[in-house]
Amino acid sequence: MLKSIAIVTLVVRSIAPVEDAYEEHLQYTVAERGEIGRSLARTWNTPAMRGRDYVLMQPASGAPVYLRLVEAAPGTPEVEPFRSSGWTATELLVTDPDALAASFDEAPIRVIGPPRDLMPVANPPRAFQALGPANEPFYFTRFLPGGSGLDLGRASTPVDRVFIAVVGGADLDALRAFWGRSLGLPLTEFGAWQIGVVARAWDLPPDTRFALAGAALPKDFMIELDDYPDEVAPRPRPRGALPGGWAMVTFTVERLDALELPWQARPRRINGRVYEGRRVATATGPAGEIVELIETN
Repeated sequence: MLKSIAIVTLVVRSIAPVEDAYEEHLQYTVAERGEIGRSLARTWNTPAMRGRDYVLMQPASGAPVYLRLVEAAPGTPEVEPFRSSGWTATELLVTDPDALAASFDEAPIRVIGPPRDLMPVANPPRAFQALGPANEPFYFTRFLPGGSGLDLGRASTPVDRVFIAVVGGADLDALRAFWGRSLGLPLTEFGAWQIGVVARAWDLPPDTRFALAGAALPKDFMIELDDYPDEVAPRPRPRGALPGGWAMVTFTVERLDALELPWQARPRRINGRVYEGRRVATATGPAGEIVELIETN
């Protein structure tokens, strides 16, 4: 079973403006910067990513859950938010979604779905949606004690760590099978929900409902599985490169050998922040979502 989310990777044409926006408006700081090395590129089976610049950024809380900005390979297409399958959004814990949304008024981070309560309960979760400077979708969510029934933690700084990664695809059953059976996570059915930002992206009525499921990690993290229109497809990418936008999510796992997955390359030991010389392997899910696993045993 997967243990935790360690890194969410965003592939962008230019790192600097995204890094600056995250520092100023999300209070994330640089934990490491460098170039993608040969061993890591081989692990991903992406030789075109070797030598590309990257920056690893950490929340102000100090939580060891990172956003990694990676320079795109030449020819990587622009990404239309919510219009392709794979990793589609990243959800961060926050303390005050209304104040944070208001602070984005003149920022390169644009609110596309205003703050609202998510459930008709006492102390409900409250969230809003935004696009970052590279058109990358974010959800920002506040939890209050007893408000959700989910063991996902709470923010200790105005903008804290990733706690949900969202994957969208045309075949929700295939996503359930991959995250439930292949990766061993317990599944939760959330029914059908209105997701205004997705409906707008597909020119659908605002009250359109999309089937949702969740794949829960042991504590603090979840994968949201979204059912997208049938015509959705994985985003195109140059040969041997990562796709643009939210490209990959990295998890810790106790034993790689316990998983029967078609690895992109044989597991190998990777040095550097987060990896720390441990074995790493990468696989791809049914919606095109790239899953990187770091062995902790």
